[in-house]
Amino acid sequence: MTDHYAVFGNPIAHSKSPAIHAEFARQTAQAMDYVALLAPMDGFAGAVQAFFKAGGLGANVTVPFKEQAFALADVLSSRAQAAGAVNTLIFRDDQIIGENTDGVGLVNDLRHNLGLTLQGKRILLMGAGGAARGVILPLLEQEVASLFVANRTADKAHALAHHFDAQVQGGGYPDLQGQQFDVVVNATAASLAGELPPMPEDLFAPGSMAYDMMYGKETPFMRFALDRGARVADGLGMLVEQAAEAFTLWRGVRPNTAPVIRQLRGGI
Repeated sequence: MTDHYAVFGNPIAHSKSPAIHAEFARQTAQAMDYVALLAPMDGFAGAVQAFFKAGGLGANVTVPFKEQAFALADVLSSRAQAAGAVNTLIFRDDQIIGENTDGVGLVNDLRHNLGLTLQGKRILLMGAGGAARGVILPLLEQEVASLFVANRTADKAHALAHHFDAQVQGGGYPDLQGQQFDVVVNATAASLAGELPPMPEDLFAPGSMAYDMMYGKETPFMRFALDRGARVADGLGMLVEQAAEAFTLWRGVRPNTAPVIRQLRGGI
């Protein structure tokens, strides 16, 4: 018997998830397949329910459906509740369980692949959309010293920070003047447009890490950070690590991510 999994999105043809999960399945000897499914913009819930009714055991969800997946789930994990979005669905006991693995994917990439200790670190998270919200709780669970959310619209950053505890502060980019951070995470859409968030020049503490959630090319943010002495990383490791977390939830076995990251990196 082969178990069935999928990723839903629109568009979806570009997704690397089928290749990632095929390698995880091969590596761990799991009898499963994983396909990319294009969900209609106005028919996401029906597409997911049809997949599960046909015997699917789990699914990933990508843009623009993560909030709809949150609404569709019968049960939500604490990480999904904090994120306000779901990227992983599990079908169990006639219920749809919603989980969010994006934040733990970021944390695992920073810790295990990039060798960072996050405990006691000053974290700057740029952006106040879904990508940012999804990683806040897993970062706080690492006992960071502080977490500042910066956004062009300061009110959005204040509102996002308000959802979490006193460790999280929010504001606009002018509020970063005079502050330095050990880890700076770019969760904005600026890199997609080839733009740079309006950061102060002296943002990076000595030995800091600059992490761009976008992957596949050096971004203006990464160049800016390199020029100021920071280490840089893109989001390819986060992509693979969030997939590994979903795979572990589904199959009960954790795959080795390092060779998959190397394989994808060689193909970019």
